Amino acid sequence: MELKLLNAEGQVASTLQASDTLFGRDYNEALVHQVVTAYMANARSGNRAQKTRGEVAHSTKKPFRQKGTGNARAGMSSSPLWRGGGRTFPNKPTENFSHKVNRKMYRAGVASILSQLAREDRLAIVEDFLIEAPKTRLLVQKLKGMGLDSVLVITDTVDENLDLSSRNLYSVQVLEVERTDPVSLVRFPKVLVTKGALAKMEEAWQ
Repeated sequence: MELKLLNAEGQVASTLQASDTLFGRDYNEALVHQVVTAYMANARSGNRAQKTRGEVAHSTKKPFRQKGTGNARAGMSSSPLWRGGGRTFPNKPTENFSHKVNRKMYRAGVASILSQLAREDRLAIVEDFLIEAPKTRLLVQKLKGMGLDSVLVITDTVDENLDLSSRNLYSVQVLEVERTDPVSLVRFPKVLVTKGALAKMEEAWQ
């Protein structure tokens, strides 16, 4: 699979031969959906809680007499049938949202995403991606000079200047190969990969 190699101005300088296993795979929409959904679900934390009928603050006094009112029988107002009562099956902080995805499926899903990005001309290779100082302005100027607006940059090692410069930009994310995830890959319209990162990706994900 041939990938475009961009120069500092964002122009195509040449092409680079890449692994067909990683960048030439057929797109499997069902697998990509499963991998992305599982990644987002595994990032969830159990931070919501509801109360049972035994936990709500209600009196245990019988709301009204058993007979003669025309209403249905009621023992206490904490019943789940009543407004303000407890929940029958409440959400708890111990709730588990995780989905299991096998390692082979995960790698195949990531390869499917990368292959589709390459086919849609949304993925390109750069020699390196560095800036001189930790200034957001410098990073914005560099991206504008390359004709890029919203982009994911995958590097073999994150330079401190680049890391600090990208933190305030919502439309830019810089990740090392080891921290690259399927959600970030599908989120950005353009993905830049350094040559060092490409070698690591082919070594780790094939």
